[in-house]
Amino acid sequence: MSRWIEQWDPEDERFWNEGGGKRIARRNLAFSVLAEHIGFSIWSLWSVMVLFMGPAYGVDPAGKFFLVAMPTLVGGIMRVPYTFAVARFGGRNWTVVSALLLLVPTVTAAFVMKPGVSYTTLMVVAALTGVGGGNFASSMTNINSFYPLREKGWALGLNAGGGNIGVPVIQLVGLLVIGTAGAAHPRVVLAVYIPLIVVAATLCALSMDNLAPVRNDTGAALDAARDPHTWIMSFLYIGTFGSFIGYSFAFGLVLQNQFGRTPLQAADLTFIGPLLGSLIRPVGGRLADRYGGARITLWNFLAMAVATGVVVLASERKSLALFLVGLIALFVLTGVGNGSTYKMIPGIFQREAEARGLAGEEAAAHGRRLSGAAMGLIGAVGALGGVGINLAFRESFLSRATGTPAFVSFLAYYALCYAVTWAVYLRRPARAADGAGRTAPAGTAVHARV
Repeated sequence: MSRWIEQWDPEDERFWNEGGGKRIARRNLAFSVLAEHIGFSIWSLWSVMVLFMGPAYGVDPAGKFFLVAMPTLVGGIMRVPYTFAVARFGGRNWTVVSALLLLVPTVTAAFVMKPGVSYTTLMVVAALTGVGGGNFASSMTNINSFYPLREKGWALGLNAGGGNIGVPVIQLVGLLVIGTAGAAHPRVVLAVYIPLIVVAATLCALSMDNLAPVRNDTGAALDAARDPHTWIMSFLYIGTFGSFIGYSFAFGLVLQNQFGRTPLQAADLTFIGPLLGSLIRPVGGRLADRYGGARITLWNFLAMAVATGVVVLASERKSLALFLVGLIALFVLTGVGNGSTYKMIPGIFQREAEARGLAGEEAAAHGRRLSGAAMGLIGAVGALGGVGINLAFRESFLSRATGTPAFVSFLAYYALCYAVTWAVYLRRPARAADGAGRTAPAGTAVHARV
């Protein structure tokens, strides 16, 4: 049976409400969340595997931080081709293929995960899990095409939040395995996920659709890459999603190395922050729909800087309780910021279209065209922020045996993100020199509503 939809216009409210558009979009969203959820679990697999790596593996703390950074790096790079695969092969088709590709790193890890394996082999196998990071880009690009602008914040937040929950879920699975079978049985985690991957791919093949109007557009990719807002939003997304994925991968290692927790004690705590950060992401999107993504993003970065200050204080005082409060608050705020920044992206490009004189469906089509391409680039750069966080922790523990210097650098970055958000998207536009009330040709007047 063909799963191609030839006509799709979600901005037409009659089509959306009476023509089955909403029902079809929700069905595709549900199964997109399922596939992306498992993709995130596999992408973060090595944040769990390192908890099973005792002294017999011969890997020091710095080596473990580098090991968990590798999937983040590869996943960030993979997001670019995954973005364009949706239009090349179809959203449903690529979701099925990308889900099945998750079997490669999972099955491979099952063969090599044992004491005595070389560090190089571990690095290569960890790099393979980067395909799970690519799933996010294709999933978000696909769902972006299904929903009207007025509901993108909620839909994209729900899609991403459901995917992000894959991080704490696999950490909970790891905790259960360590607590029951013991730290010598990492393959049990893999045995749980291999059949889940097959089930998810099968359900997506049976239930999802391809959108024929969505076609690869090299010009859109080039236009998005040339637009300065693509790179400004990439910078902000490093602060939100880069923080979420970086902290998710490093949390357990920081607890072990800075506070002396055992693998089981660390696993008891590591899932809490990613879980809350994932659950709150749709709320960030909904708040952005109501109040504007730029406003929510601005105040969120201020709150992130404050929470990081709490973490720095806790690190200096060696207070585990205060550290957990600060870091879990950071996870929640990264979730809110992830939702609000992704809401901004389609709005920015549609406002630009309107500023050029386009209106109605023409402006909406322009926004979908460029925002879909931009999401891949922004998602890729944002994911690379997770690499930076893990490398910062690695250097911090090597030089000072504490994560405090790394957190100080993160605080400075959030302060800079706050300033950029205000200056580009919320600052009142300057008045013309003649006092007639004309605005300067800055983007602020156009983008303050995104």
